[in-house]
Amino acid sequence: MKALLYKEFRLAVHPLCYFFICFFPLLILAPNYPMGISFLYIVVSYPILFLGANKGQQSNDLYFTTLLPVRKRDIVKARTLTVTILTLMFIAISLILLPFATNVLDAIAEEGAEGIPGLTIHEFGVVIGLSLLGLGVTNLIFFPLYYRNGKSIVLSTLISTLFFAIYIMFVTIALPFIIPGVIGFLAKSVLSQIITALVGFAIFCGLNYLTYRVSAKLLEKVDF
Repeated sequence: MKALLYKEFRLAVHPLCYFFICFFPLLILAPNYPMGISFLYIVVSYPILFLGANKGQQSNDLYFTTLLPVRKRDIVKARTLTVTILTLMFIAISLILLPFATNVLDAIAEEGAEGIPGLTIHEFGVVIGLSLLGLGVTNLIFFPLYYRNGKSIVLSTLISTLFFAIYIMFVTIALPFIIPGVIGFLAKSVLSQIITALVGFAIFCGLNYLTYRVSAKLLEKVDF
């Protein structure tokens, strides 16, 4: 597994993936930017990562990897772990930038400027928890669709990206209006936000494990 992960980050991960993961957390510094929308770019980076694995593309990564003396299930496991690591990198960078983003929002509030409705930077723990939940479901959509034949990159990308875009806009913008008290309950203290984020992370890990199991079974049936 260590060798497969090494291959993933040295050969499979396109430099644009690192750009997405390192640059788009900066969006939390943008005044009045809808929190959670930046997580959409994690999903957008999937086709960049998987495109080389698309049968018929130049690198033919998936076909090449299946020729190695490794199990197909381990190929799926390595890619699932790669996506998980990239997601955690995105969150880590966002948390590093959080104090600066908070200062920006507080400065705007002192000037009397009105923000957009929905979740703000002060509920970022809730944003992380809800985003991880959505990303877990998105992976459960994307990976099986792709690994059922190893070449459904367009279909898997369209469906998973559309789902996450609708989901994250709903939970960060519409949910506070539909259930007014739920965000206040989840974000009433730092501790409650940490708990929300950890619960979201636990669900994210559980869904990723389920994604791995389902996708591995599908890839086992693919004959290249």
